[in-house]
Amino acid sequence: MEDPVAKLGSGSVVTALTAGALAVVAVLAVQAKSSASSTTASAPSGKSPGVSASSTPGAKASPGKAVAVPKDSGTGKRVVYSVGLKRVWLVDPGQSGEPRTFTVQPGSVAPAPGTYAVFRVRQGPYTGSDGKQVKNAVLFTSHEGVIIGFSAAVDGSTPPADPSKKTGGIREALTDGQALFDFAPYDTKVVVVA
Repeated sequence: MEDPVAKLGSGSVVTALTAGALAVVAVLAVQAKSSASSTTASAPSGKSPGVSASSTPGAKASPGKAVAVPKDSGTGKRVVYSVGLKRVWLVDPGQSGEPRTFTVQPGSVAPAPGTYAVFRVRQGPYTGSDGKQVKNAVLFTSHEGVIIGFSAAVDGSTPPADPSKKTGGIREALTDGQALFDFAPYDTKVVVVA
């Protein structure tokens, strides 16, 4: 029986594997869409389930009033991500005070509501699929073949995702990206709410 690799040629196999690896790296790099810096704020309520990542911008802050962690977002130490509010909370019941919270800029593909676990962290920097340098990636799921997670652009930029491309990067400001990266190592619970 003839070896299929020999029939294709080792150069073709190496080229295909390299192209596949570059595609994966590009998808992971998109995880760096960043947004406004950390705040404590009052957020609007009444967002409906199933809001896409391309919906209205994140909630604006009202000085002096904390944004409550969403109800039904689980218990214990966890990252809570509200797709509709474009906001993240770093919840640790072992810490005193209000959880750190900040707004984010989602990718074009939103994760479904549910509970996930961080499956990969990558400090970087490395080049994202949009050509930007990104770092502090915290990946937790995939949807429609797109890997989804949090990260920050090295230059601190937070532009909206290009709706013509499938991207799962949820970008945050540099300081928020570092805080999330430090808070959420491998296997940390991530709860996504609408």
